[in-house]
Amino acid sequence: MKILINTNPQPMLKVQTIVITYGLTGMFFITILAGTVVPLGSPALVVFASALGLPILPLIIIATLGFTIGITINYYLAYFLGRSYIIKKGLQDKLDDIMKVWDRWGVRLYILFGLVPVLPVELLSLVCGLLKMRLRYFLPITFGTRFVQFALLACLGEFVGNWIFF
Repeated sequence: MKILINTNPQPMLKVQTIVITYGLTGMFFITILAGTVVPLGSPALVVFASALGLPILPLIIIATLGFTIGITINYYLAYFLGRSYIIKKGLQDKLDDIMKVWDRWGVRLYILFGLVPVLPVELLSLVCGLLKMRLRYFLPITFGTRFVQFALLACLGEFVGNWIFF
């Protein structure tokens, strides 16, 4: 079995260039994309932006808002298009299984995925939309968990930035 790893750093370098060139505005648009299924690594970007010296509180708020907008796009895509796609593909049984797990663990899983940087909360937001989780729960959980995560990562980035760039 051969594992292919993309070692081309060019896409990440372009994202870093956007952060350096456009600052908080660039972070806002990048985190919107990162909130969708585009793999941009928003946690790493927050650390990087903070290490570069972007102001922490505005960075946390801008990144959280951008990510929340992006992840809400996922939610609505699955909300409006997901169920018909699953039925069309004949996967109704799988959907029923997912619903059983979601009824028991869904909100807790979504909170956990939102707090841990390496877990794909972007993909879980599709499940939230597919299963029509109420927005009055989805949005505060999304914003709150990412705010906490980005706050911790921004502080880490500031520490690293002070240490490296002294």
